[in-house]
Amino acid sequence: MGSPYTVQVVGADLPPVALDSLRADVETRLKEINRQMSHYEPDSELSRFNRAPADEPFPVSPEFARVVSFSLNMARRSDGAFDPTLGPLINLWGFGEQGALREAPTHAEIQSARAKTGWRHVEVTSRGELVKHLPALGLNLSAVAKGFAVDEVVALLARRGWTNVYVAIAGEVRVRGVSPRSGRWRVGIAAPVDQWREDDPFAAVAELSDCAISTSGDYQKFLRDPEGRRLGHILDPRTGRPADNTVAGVSVVAPDSMTADALGTTLFVMGETDGLRFVDDWPGAAALFILREPNGSYRQVASRRFRALTGYQP
Repeated sequence: MGSPYTVQVVGADLPPVALDSLRADVETRLKEINRQMSHYEPDSELSRFNRAPADEPFPVSPEFARVVSFSLNMARRSDGAFDPTLGPLINLWGFGEQGALREAPTHAEIQSARAKTGWRHVEVTSRGELVKHLPALGLNLSAVAKGFAVDEVVALLARRGWTNVYVAIAGEVRVRGVSPRSGRWRVGIAAPVDQWREDDPFAAVAELSDCAISTSGDYQKFLRDPEGRRLGHILDPRTGRPADNTVAGVSVVAPDSMTADALGTTLFVMGETDGLRFVDDWPGAAALFILREPNGSYRQVASRRFRALTGYQP
């Protein structure tokens, strides 16, 4: 998936052979998900579906169909703020598998790419097949597949009997049980520093147990227009352009990582007002918005349940 991953198991005094076996099982699971849902691998199920003709059922793995169904439901509930069919637009802006872009595309190019997108133009049949109704429609599950993969690794560890675990792929984190300190897991929320690295400051720390957290921001992948304005990699499906609001980053806590992952992108696109309303209506979820102020400073706004779920202290 082009991202580092981390797995921690607490209380497991594993000999080297058992540790190697567990690592191999985790990597096998991740490679299988990549085989299904990667938009970088030309022979993945997703890539082959994107090249397939329109209006013909395309057989896929049950897990792939489940992730697409979840994504379409998120698109429906968010009224299109989330859309898993943005492949043509993501590539146009240089944030996909076709390489980086040096300058923003033209309005005509954006409108042409938008005509190839739209979550209403893809469906999952009752037999678990995928059908698209636009020939050039391209799925891109980068806003949900990493979260699904984290959940699958946590499930794998649970089947092995491990109840105190931490699993992360890039900004998607899920924890169970207790940390090595026999308390809640402490997860740092990155400050919106351009090209943030692990030794850069945190904006906040969340204390978690038996839940997931996902952080979406515009400070890792972006380009600038000729006027110097930041154009982040999170696109608004309703405009075909990078989300244009005051949100620099949003961290979402939810019961599972796939939900947290998808909600992070959705809330970033919605912005503060609509995003707070949306997450407050989502059972078991909460969010912390980091907003850019006109003077260059930042302001944090927590949703109604965020403090109770994370021990957040502003």
